[in-house]
Amino acid sequence: MTSVDASVLKIIQDRGLIPRQTLLDLRRQIKDQTEVENSDTAVIDLVIAKGHLTAQEIITALAEAFKMDTVDLNTILVEPSVLRLVDFKLARRYNVLPIKANDRELKLAIGDPFDTNPIDDLSYILKRTVHTCLATPAAIQRAIEYHYGKSVKKDPSRTPRSKTEKASDASCSNAPPNLNAPQESTALIQQYIDQLITQAIEQRASDIHLEPLARRFRIRYRIDGVLHEVENPPKRLQPIIISRLKLMANLSIDEKRLPQDGSIRMPILGQNKDLRVSVLPTTYGESIVIRIMEQEGLKLGLPVLGFHGDDQYTFEQLIALPDGMLLVTGPTGSGKTTTLYATLNSINHPDCKVITVEDPIERDMSGINQVQVHPQVGMTFPAALRAILRQAPNAIMIGEIRDSETAQIAVNAALTGHRVYSTLHTNDTTSSVTRLIDLGIQPYLVSAALRGVLAQRLIRRLCPDCKAPYRPSQSELRAVGLSKTEASHTHFAQAQGCPKCHGSGFQGRVGIFELLTLNETLQQMIYENAPCTLLRQKARAFGMRSMREDGLRKAAAGLTTLQEVLSATADEAS
Repeated sequence: MTSVDASVLKIIQDRGLIPRQTLLDLRRQIKDQTEVENSDTAVIDLVIAKGHLTAQEIITALAEAFKMDTVDLNTILVEPSVLRLVDFKLARRYNVLPIKANDRELKLAIGDPFDTNPIDDLSYILKRTVHTCLATPAAIQRAIEYHYGKSVKKDPSRTPRSKTEKASDASCSNAPPNLNAPQESTALIQQYIDQLITQAIEQRASDIHLEPLARRFRIRYRIDGVLHEVENPPKRLQPIIISRLKLMANLSIDEKRLPQDGSIRMPILGQNKDLRVSVLPTTYGESIVIRIMEQEGLKLGLPVLGFHGDDQYTFEQLIALPDGMLLVTGPTGSGKTTTLYATLNSINHPDCKVITVEDPIERDMSGINQVQVHPQVGMTFPAALRAILRQAPNAIMIGEIRDSETAQIAVNAALTGHRVYSTLHTNDTTSSVTRLIDLGIQPYLVSAALRGVLAQRLIRRLCPDCKAPYRPSQSELRAVGLSKTEASHTHFAQAQGCPKCHGSGFQGRVGIFELLTLNETLQQMIYENAPCTLLRQKARAFGMRSMREDGLRKAAAGLTTLQEVLSATADEAS
């Protein structure tokens, strides 16, 4: 006995459509014939078969009970634009028919007022208020066939009917449920995923985080380095959304114990977008991060990174040297790879052969030979580098120096006439020297091979449409080492918030940099294995600005806020 069918029978009985005794007799008849427990569904079918009520009379009774309108689908012609909102598979799955729609509302014919899933899902996906009216399931089925031009009855993927559909349409076959049928429409899930990614790109998100929690399925966008939670889908859709994304990224949907990485290429907003997908098993399901790869910004070259004129000139001189090693350092997410790609773009000329070795290849670059690392088949960083050197390149980009063997080959390449660009995970420029020595490179080799080091962080850029002038407090000026007199010649600003920046007050990010160039004195200090603190003091004496000082210049110019600079450089001494 099911609660929904019992509710239908109660509505019929309460309205006096069939005497209570008649219903008891029908239930007893079903029991005697089948020798099983009373079945409310069978009783309703028998009510229709014996002519006590028609399917339309039952729907009318349900409409009165739920205070809903009924609709005669034989007199309605649905516009094609409305049909496109709910595709054939979804209409067939839920046995619903869209009737009218505008930008804010959708009118939907349904046959089962007890089933709220199609209403909730369509309202969530289409971002419209769904208004429903009742029709018999058989009439909706015929209308779907007519309007979509496809047969529902002959379709082998037809899923089990709802309980009210069984009650209202005794002529339909009572086939057993298809246990392999999807619990939600694939088209609906695909539509949701497309919208999720499109909305993220429209809001300038760098990545999308789909995180299974105990009671909800959390979705967050990372915009300008900060996570923002968006509307969460129903928790019951979590496994279906995850499985669909894994299929799109060519990952195994059966493997739920190990991390997986894949990629998606899809047209969005008139452009082909590359997405990197990372799957990580967690306590409440698989967490997925979708990274949105942007190509256009790199074509602008070094100016887009945010260098001041003097730093950009020095950096351009470093990358134009005929040989030697240039390192870009910083923590994860500080924009190191973006800086390297912009560097490669600036030296990518017909007379210069450039080869990269990466894990993974994050962006495709025309005119550059890019090599993907595959450790499982022996294609490691060292193996790839040895092969690359036999290709006679002018410049080599190494995604990251991770071990002593990679560091040794990279230094040897720099010493034998190649330009080598790579990244390290260190907090500042001079620490990278210590890191190379810790990896087993002799100090005299570091001194001879290294040409310069760029340390960087990313901070949020103020929205140019809504930023407002700002006068820092005395404590803020002390924190950055400025006097009131010096501050009077600056143009500090603060965030306000407007529609263009979605109320955050920030739009995009800009780099703050610390650029170390090695002269003879610094090379001699490295050769003698001088302590990192002394090396830094001497570099500062030669004019090297710290990241905080570079950030202060950008805050004083109104590009960002003092709070952003202080937060990103909290590890520096005042």
